[in-house]
Amino acid sequence: MSQPSHHPILAANLPAPVGPYSPGMGFERLVFVSGQGAVDPATGELAGPDATSQTEQCLKNLQAILRAGGSDLQYVLRCGVFLLDMAEFKEMNAVYGRFFGDHRPARTTIQAAGLPREGLRVEIDCIAYRP
Repeated sequence: MSQPSHHPILAANLPAPVGPYSPGMGFERLVFVSGQGAVDPATGELAGPDATSQTEQCLKNLQAILRAGGSDLQYVLRCGVFLLDMAEFKEMNAVYGRFFGDHRPARTTIQAAGLPREGLRVEIDCIAYRP
């Protein structure tokens, strides 16, 4: 009997991870995406100083990894959202709702004590499946 295999998922248009982890992992039909910050891959800089612009970039980065793994936002089952300040929930939620439309994945949103880059206000991870 063969063992199920897992494999790393990399998106060519995103920066390499800053630590010993993969941006995404595929396992059978599941895609696990590591927390994505708001770094614009074209510039290497944060997409903006606010939760609105950062949430948009986080979701673009998440989507790039999902697509590289054969999935997309409409196949997301669960998201984890990490905010530096819960007072920015409304701004994050507006962008999140625009990206996901009528699709409503399970979600947990927490306020984090800190995020791994100066100025980073939002980080988002997810679990999805390949159709």
